[in-house]
Amino acid sequence: MAVIKANSADVRLLARLMRAEAEGEGEQGMMMVGNVGVNRILGNCLDFRDIRNMDQMVFQSPGGFEATQKGYFYQRARDADIRLAQRVINGERVWPASNALWFFRPAGDCPATWYDQQNTGRFKSHCFFTPTFENCPSVF
Repeated sequence: MAVIKANSADVRLLARLMRAEAEGEGEQGMMMVGNVGVNRILGNCLDFRDIRNMDQMVFQSPGGFEATQKGYFYQRARDADIRLAQRVINGERVWPASNALWFFRPAGDCPATWYDQQNTGRFKSHCFFTPTFENCPSVF
């Protein structure tokens, strides 16, 4: 059962985002991007207050995803990408992005915190950061 409301256009939009942000990091990396996106919709906290649907989440500016802000959000969603997006929408979570609201690619090691959010781990080149339960209980 879906953890967020999403129609077929929403699933394709999330799939495009996942591909644009993490295609080079394989299925697991793409799932993590999807987790962050779904968490931003679920959260309604911190930088993501009033982000209530897929379109608002994908195109949030400022504070959104690099793919949509820096011009590499142009490829269509493939069938495999759509299946991954549907898994995320259905609630499948992948650590370290399970409860994360942010990720980024540092030049070196992952910092312990980023804007007061705890590092939950690294996958390949990206570090993931999770809010506290007190600040954002809806992502837990």
